[in-house]
Amino acid sequence: MMRTLPAYQQQAEAVLARYFDDLPARILPSAGHWPARSVELLRDLTMRGGKRLRAAVVYAAAGLVTDAEVPGLDNAVLGIELLHTHGLVHDDIIDDAATRRGGASTYYAYRAEIADPAARNLAILTGDLAAFLSVQAIQDAPIAAELRHAMSAVLARAAADAVLGQCLDLERDATPRPELTFLHQVTDYKSGRYSILAPLHLGLLAAGGDPAGHREELRRYAWSAGIYEQMRDDYLDLFGAEERTGKPVGGDVRAGRRTYVVRALLEVPETADLLLPVLGDPAVAPEAVADIRDRAIELGIDGCLRDVIRRHAETAAAEAGSWHDWARPDGVAFFRDLPLASMERLG
Repeated sequence: MMRTLPAYQQQAEAVLARYFDDLPARILPSAGHWPARSVELLRDLTMRGGKRLRAAVVYAAAGLVTDAEVPGLDNAVLGIELLHTHGLVHDDIIDDAATRRGGASTYYAYRAEIADPAARNLAILTGDLAAFLSVQAIQDAPIAAELRHAMSAVLARAAADAVLGQCLDLERDATPRPELTFLHQVTDYKSGRYSILAPLHLGLLAAGGDPAGHREELRRYAWSAGIYEQMRDDYLDLFGAEERTGKPVGGDVRAGRRTYVVRALLEVPETADLLLPVLGDPAVAPEAVADIRDRAIELGIDGCLRDVIRRHAETAAAEAGSWHDWARPDGVAFFRDLPLASMERLG
């Protein structure tokens, strides 16, 4: 029977909960309070929410080649989810973001307890801890050493790509109006490679599959899926609802991020005139953001963006639909349906 996204999400939640239940006894020193607080904040951020997309892709990728239980698969999920937590912690430090997933960011949780620079330093170390724990999770997998090595290599490459993507992300925001091809490259490195491609490889490797034999098919899927995921998130930042996203509406405008949506707004004089005076102003009033949003809707910019997002989702779905010659039907159906199902969040 085909597994669903909620089923994979539930499985990942249980795996993560067990991991964090056992983690303090396994790693914490007997002296001091700050290491324990670091682990506590990691657990809080990791367990607070999120789509668990990466975990679902790991599980579903194994389902492309087998419906049997796969040793080491939960470890792969831990590895990719801890790497994601690392990225969230550091992104929020770089962005000076106060909230994440409906609660305080790790940096701001520390700031409520300890003055800077100690709070910032502890947040950096907490993010680093998540990255190193992600590698250890793979190394602890009950599988052959050769397979652990291969999976660790995938995770390490994904981590390096994500860091390079963050560098590109900062360069993007220093560019008045970046080219679309540049935005796609940012998305590929910062999101597609570690959110889609790496989990696909991890799941296939753990299940005995051969990612190298399907490199181009997987790469094409990750490219299109990564773009639609990022464009959708950018869209929701301005056109979504705070109670659903867990972040204030217009965060990208306040931070001066040159996202897909901001680039689209800058291309239209009517919205560019409203946007440019407030772009990058952290104190911009909600009413000003609402004016930009309303004008964009009046001009149909939101609809054009939805159309582009849907085209990328359809491209990813079509790519997955071509995998029938080497993958199980249930697995193919999951990856074919995933992009279009996620479009529902756009309303």
